[in-house]
Amino acid sequence: MIILGSTGSIGVNTIEVAKKFNLNVEVLVAGNNIERLNAQIKEVNPSMVVIANKEDVHKVNHPHVAFGQEAILDAIENSTSQTVVNSLVGFLGLKPTLKAIQCGKKIALANKESLVVAGEFIDQSRLMPVDSEHFGLWYLLQNKAIASMTITASGGSFRDYPLEKLKNVTVKEALNHPNWSMGNKITIDSATMTNKLFELLEAKWLFNTTHLDAIIETKSLIHALVNFKDGSTTAHIANACMQLPIAYAIKQKVDIEVLKPVNLLEVGILEFKKIEVERYPIWEIKDYMLKNPHLGVVLNAANEVSVSQFLKNKIAFLEISKKTLAALEKFDTVHPKNLDEIFEIDKEVRAYCGA
Repeated sequence: MIILGSTGSIGVNTIEVAKKFNLNVEVLVAGNNIERLNAQIKEVNPSMVVIANKEDVHKVNHPHVAFGQEAILDAIENSTSQTVVNSLVGFLGLKPTLKAIQCGKKIALANKESLVVAGEFIDQSRLMPVDSEHFGLWYLLQNKAIASMTITASGGSFRDYPLEKLKNVTVKEALNHPNWSMGNKITIDSATMTNKLFELLEAKWLFNTTHLDAIIETKSLIHALVNFKDGSTTAHIANACMQLPIAYAIKQKVDIEVLKPVNLLEVGILEFKKIEVERYPIWEIKDYMLKNPHLGVVLNAANEVSVSQFLKNKIAFLEISKKTLAALEKFDTVHPKNLDEIFEIDKEVRAYCGA
């Protein structure tokens, strides 16, 4: 397989799955974490490595190292591997998704932005989501009439903060996720609830429905629920470990224990909360976005710019959602008709947001 974003949490877990099932890793694609990349090269012995920057090439302990986005696309096209695990962060991951589709390869997709910005134009026939929420929904689907689907959220870093303090929170506080350690971008998206809005848009494309919602489940043990028309509901319960969805995305069928089952007696109590607009302002457009998913390109571009500005201490935390909502109002009438227009709109929105 090819692993895009090998040094991030999904990439690290994918390598663990590869070792567990004795799967070959042909290409590793990483950004700037050269130390971790070199350790991974020792572990899986890839044929080729691609990194972000030319100046880091000499630091990589491998005879075949390329750099830059074009090198990623070339690696996908020229590899013999039929599976691409795309865990790149942000809009950067769209072109590799499109290239993998063009090459007829199977995609284990953790780059949620691909579907958020271009779901209308992406052939999903060889695509399997790696998100635990979408994996949970897929796992629960039966031959029964479905009324709606629900995914869960952790609530992010500020789910229990006093509302009046949110305007002054620091980057360090925002990156302190209550349940686990993730990359900076997704941790901020979790705190604003934009990440869950992305996942609802993904679910819209993956399951062809707008009957979708999300709730907060503070222990992150229930990942998804399917509500059937007969009035019953089934829930997917699993410990928060990405190796399970990764294993299914790559292999489709798994017959061995990938993670330890949840002991409900040890858990004791599960807590559910409504996602409140007062705490998560972006949530006011949840239904609007599900009815207008073509605006995902605007949502993503504005959010990427705003999160970057917050991480650089250029704007306050609450400004992330405020700027994103303003961009959606400004670009309300755009409706991309093809992929070229997706890339053009992305540029326009970034310019408007001060990228």
